[in-house]
Amino acid sequence: QVQLVESGGGLVQAGGSLRLSCAASGRTSSSGAMGWFRQAPGKEREFVAALTWSPTFTSYTDSVKGRFTISRDSAKNTVYLEMNSLKPEDTAVYYCAARFRGVGVPGPEGYDYWGQGTQVTVSS
Repeated sequence: QVQLVESGGGLVQAGGSLRLSCAASGRTSSSGAMGWFRQAPGKEREFVAALTWSPTFTSYTDSVKGRFTISRDSAKNTVYLEMNSLKPEDTAVYYCAARFRGVGVPGPEGYDYWGQGTQVTVSS
């Protein structure tokens, strides 16, 4: 099994920055993908960003391109989401997801493991 532990959420003013972390432990592997999703109150969960390795590839939803950066520290089995120029509409619970198999960026149903979520609140 794999455990994902997220951290780094909080309250920030519009225009500010936060960095989310997702640490994976357990039976990980050298192939796969990790991603971030978010869910705002009353809305469906949506894709934010994903990163694959072997080969390395990143993907972002249009609304965060140029503001968010996903990266990975393979030695720590940790994925980060650097969020800059935050907007009130970025307010949501952010979830980390992972799969340690396959290639490419999976859809939401393609991830095997999910974190518990971390709240990000952006005030105007």
